[in-house]
Amino acid sequence: MRKIFIADAHLRNPEDTNYRALIRFLDTLPGDTDTLYLLGDLFEFWVGYPNPVYGHYREIIDCLKAVRGRGVRIVYFEGNHDFHLDRYFEEELQAEVHRSGAVLEIAGKQVYLCHGDQINSHDYRYRAFRLVFHSPLTRALLALFSRRLAAHAASILSRQSSKQHASRRQRWDYRVILNSFARGRFSAGCDVVISGHYHLPMVERQDGHLFIALGDWITQFSYAQWLDGEFSLERFT
Repeated sequence: MRKIFIADAHLRNPEDTNYRALIRFLDTLPGDTDTLYLLGDLFEFWVGYPNPVYGHYREIIDCLKAVRGRGVRIVYFEGNHDFHLDRYFEEELQAEVHRSGAVLEIAGKQVYLCHGDQINSHDYRYRAFRLVFHSPLTRALLALFSRRLAAHAASILSRQSSKQHASRRQRWDYRVILNSFARGRFSAGCDVVISGHYHLPMVERQDGHLFIALGDWITQFSYAQWLDGEFSLERFT
């Protein structure tokens, strides 16, 4: 059987190149695929339980429903652009939703999966942001806002996040941070660590352990897969 891992598509509009590519990829998943792991930020911004679903995401949701209908299990790890998803994805897609990283057993190995936004413990500004927006109070307040107001707020927050990418890359060495984090998980008993968030494709082996950073599905179209007992980083062309 085959397992697929994707993160950071940041889907916006159905006509965008990465949106179309992801639809094609999901429509043509090999028949031996049994699990699709979505490691956060599939959407540029999605918070809560919109009813009806955001119009520009209707096509990708229908595509995921078709994937689920083919018997593929969907496991979603919330990111920093999409959270409070559990109710919608559990009810509409029968998906398993994780609010933060978790250790899952895959083919007898202990695999730590996460979006990765909590890896950099020194990014205090983001950690404060996450604490507020992922809180139960924010979740409750979201239900009081109109869809238009929520979408406008989402657009502002998304632009602010994008503007900070360059400064963060200059301030921190992500390869060092990611490798250090992976070593910590290995010491805790994990065999494999797979993360998104940093838009940096990496495959690192450390003393018989494996770390994979997924890159993104914006320009790189990179993803990981498990097949015949082996994990690998691939690219959709």
